[in-house]
Amino acid sequence: MSLVSFDAQKTVWGPTVRRLLLSNEFGLLLLIVVFGTLFYSVSSGFLSSFNLNSMSRAAAINVMIGFSMMAVIATGGLSLAVGAIGVCSAMVCGWLLQEIGMPWPFALIAAIAAGAMLGAINGTIEVKTRLHSFIVTLATMSLFFGIMIFLTQAQTYRGIPASFVSFGRMKVMGLSAMLGPALIVAVALIILYSFTRVGKEMLAAGAKPEAAMLSGVRVGRMIVLAHALSGGLAAIAALLLVARNGAAIPSMAGQQGQDWLLIAFLGPVLGGAVLTGGKISVVGAFLGAVLVTVLSNGLLLMQIGDFWLQATLGAVLLLAVLADLARRKFLERRAQ
Repeated sequence: MSLVSFDAQKTVWGPTVRRLLLSNEFGLLLLIVVFGTLFYSVSSGFLSSFNLNSMSRAAAINVMIGFSMMAVIATGGLSLAVGAIGVCSAMVCGWLLQEIGMPWPFALIAAIAAGAMLGAINGTIEVKTRLHSFIVTLATMSLFFGIMIFLTQAQTYRGIPASFVSFGRMKVMGLSAMLGPALIVAVALIILYSFTRVGKEMLAAGAKPEAAMLSGVRVGRMIVLAHALSGGLAAIAALLLVARNGAAIPSMAGQQGQDWLLIAFLGPVLGGAVLTGGKISVVGAFLGAVLVTVLSNGLLLMQIGDFWLQATLGAVLLLAVLADLARRKFLERRAQ
């Protein structure tokens, strides 16, 4: 009796464990451990309490930026405007807090709504004009950022309530409390894409738009919703940055928000998202962003120049895209 049970368990767990070990998420986890060990061996400060706090704060922001891009990739699109939308949302929050005196919880909600609205504008333009999201968001990236600079006169809003700023400095078990919102959003996205009709329709719209349309999916609406979701997530990323800096700064994501672009692509692509749409991994995007944070932090501790840091991250993105291409060709050959 016991032998039969053991064989049955072996039959069930064998393929499950094999799939887990071969999964993209396990590979990313392994790489985080490998690079963490490597950086700790060359710099003892890598695992210091100060550095762990700094790294977890950066990871929380990078995760949210990656989620913002992943939401659009799910429908087969791209968004070059995530940085610009994030900065615009942060400036809306700063203006409401400093100039209007709005309580900070309401200011945060208004800023996230502003981000979602700007994202929805991108999606609507894409659907109505049938232009590729790359072109649409390339244009709106400059448009949104330019209008924000004109309206704010590029001033920095420093009237951020101390209770909000203190959240950016709060620690839980040695790690930044900012990881909390990132984990909550990750769970919400898993529920959205795995258990809700809207999430599944977004993925269907990205996988095979024609087939999805024949099945009754309103593909255009799903694209607009995906861009709105992306805008809201970009706003949350920027608000975390405001909490960390204690100010809403027009240059917080670089010129036109371009400093976010590489990070935005790295998380979801490393996490296994298919750039043509229809397949994403929330856990993979989370771990991909953490890996990028570990790489960036470790290389900076090794005091390599910013140029080499950007070159390394660019090479990682290129390798990830090539690996994704090879994987899809392999799957197509197996399907034939």
